[in-house]
Amino acid sequence: MRRIDLSFTALKLPLDFLALLGAAVTAYALRFSDFFTAIRPILTEVPFSRYLISVGLFALMWMALFAVAGLYSTHARRAWNELGRIILSSTTGIMVVIATVFFRREVTTSRFIIVAVWGIAILYVWLGRLLLRLIRYALLRANIGHQRFVIIGNSRAAQELANFYKTHPAIGYTVIKTLKQWTEVAQQELQRLMERGKLDGILLADPEIPKNQALDIIAFAEEHHLTFRYLADLFAASFTRIEVSTAGGIPIIEVKRTPLDGWGRIAKRFFDLMVSIILLTALSPILLLTAIAVKLDSPGRVLFSRLPDHTKTERIGEGGKPFHYFKFRSMREGEHFSRYDALAHLDLRRGPLVKLKNDPRVTRVGRFIRKWSIDELPELWLVLIGRMSLVGPRPHLPEEVNKYKSHHRRVLAIKPGITGLAQISGRSNLDFEDEVRLDTWYIENWSLWLDLYILLKTPWAVIAHRQTEEGV
Repeated sequence: MRRIDLSFTALKLPLDFLALLGAAVTAYALRFSDFFTAIRPILTEVPFSRYLISVGLFALMWMALFAVAGLYSTHARRAWNELGRIILSSTTGIMVVIATVFFRREVTTSRFIIVAVWGIAILYVWLGRLLLRLIRYALLRANIGHQRFVIIGNSRAAQELANFYKTHPAIGYTVIKTLKQWTEVAQQELQRLMERGKLDGILLADPEIPKNQALDIIAFAEEHHLTFRYLADLFAASFTRIEVSTAGGIPIIEVKRTPLDGWGRIAKRFFDLMVSIILLTALSPILLLTAIAVKLDSPGRVLFSRLPDHTKTERIGEGGKPFHYFKFRSMREGEHFSRYDALAHLDLRRGPLVKLKNDPRVTRVGRFIRKWSIDELPELWLVLIGRMSLVGPRPHLPEEVNKYKSHHRRVLAIKPGITGLAQISGRSNLDFEDEVRLDTWYIENWSLWLDLYILLKTPWAVIAHRQTEEGV
């Protein structure tokens, strides 16, 4: 662990405490300002000294919730991920405050102050952490706080890593030297660098190195207290989650497909239920207006739920099982199959999916609802009844899934979603292989925090005027 990372992690503690105190003081000052007292007079005076003592105690409790949410982890997180954790843990903290006020029957406590503290605390803590990020970024850009290491390996990856770290100093690593092989001369070179205080670690970038040499490098790093990192071989890189058990004293490794095995599945389903109910209720006026517009714009069904041969529309879901799928109709009735013959020359991207640019089958209303992804809002019903999830790989047609290669089928390990990493990272501009790679990473690294991050970022991906998917 680099000292700069430890230092900035430690700085979060006093900075968060000051931010929470500052939020409480700001809320107090606003409530007792002339502007607000003119609107609503003060009925009960709250001595500032007594208020500040209570705030200090609650700030410590609030920070404990931050710790539970992983906000003091030394592992670097994306800014939006961190904001989501701040919002959720701050909301939990204010719920504790409200519960305390209720059970102590402090009926004169200012509701304005409570709500203001919640909102201002999120803002102040977030701004404080943004400030730390900017300072840390500036220091790393100036090569301050870097971890210095040597790359060992004669592979293409070794050269690419060296170039990457050189052109991205904000990552925080400086490559002192690249050694093609592990020899006596290489060991002597490392000894000289250590004596001059210019070496912090070793990165082994040759997965094909003989095992005895790899063990020798590890022993060298441990003996000299150097950080050791290595590139995983192809087999190890295929599995990021494993579980070790024993049978008759013999260790057995089980490959876990996703954290969604067990309680993760229960938590995700509960999350889907709650959020889908809220969204269906909030978006019901838009759903109604869209249904009316689709019906008035062109003859046919409001929902795209039947094919021209009157069979149900299907998508492939979890485990490769088909399910009845529907969304708002955005094309002229009965032209689904023309995508495979008359319009095949309009194919937009490579892979098993047929994506049409400027699809002539789309109606006027259909073009608008596709642009803003309104056509997919009925999928919330599919989430509610358990056929889909809010977040996950997009569901594809049976004929498209039949064209999958073996590694593509990993995205069928979980329920398909309305949105996902691929949708917020590039929408239809992504190649299919990139989409699969993102969805596979999501499956292997799922968490409720990640789902929340993707959901919060989805509206921005829609509003950003990126090219929307033109296929069904």
